[in-house]
Amino acid sequence: MTTPQSVTGALSAMRRRDRGEGDAWIATMLRTAATGTLATLEGEQPFLNSNLFVFDEFTRAIYLHSTRIGRTRDNIDRDRRVCFCVMELGRLLPASTALEFSCEYASVVVFGSGTVVHDRVEATRALQLLLDKYFPDLSPGTDYRAITDEELDRTAVFRIAIEEWSGKRKRVPGDFPGARAHGAPSMLGEEPNP
Repeated sequence: MTTPQSVTGALSAMRRRDRGEGDAWIATMLRTAATGTLATLEGEQPFLNSNLFVFDEFTRAIYLHSTRIGRTRDNIDRDRRVCFCVMELGRLLPASTALEFSCEYASVVVFGSGTVVHDRVEATRALQLLLDKYFPDLSPGTDYRAITDEELDRTAVFRIAIEEWSGKRKRVPGDFPGARAHGAPSMLGEEPNP
């Protein structure tokens, strides 16, 4: 695999450069992160949507899919400017003063142009890349039916052409007094409130 060349600029400038990571690290985080959050503009109002996604190093793009009709599609049709973020929370780091409490983290922010993919070959390839990322042990034609034209007609595939990106990470190697996992309960098993 190739690592994309640097795509940093004014939008991706960081205040804490000591925590900045290079292009190879950013590409790896985009390849391995489970989910991401897409920011679009709904007029003057930002709109966020969490998504499964795949980073394609060879086209230097991020692909995701959603419904053919909805806010994400409407927003991208009106204004192609998007921002995409992935993050991972590490250990919580207590301190003797409230101001010094912290945490370990890793994140990537991407700035780019969002478009709906109309080319069926590209859309099929992007959807297959998504399936390969999340279900690498399953194969089309063997474990499931390959993507059909009817399925392509029922979904919208979005491409984020990466214009700039930045990655940063804070980690504390070894033992840290009182460090702990976040420990938040999962909301996946919760029943909705009536």
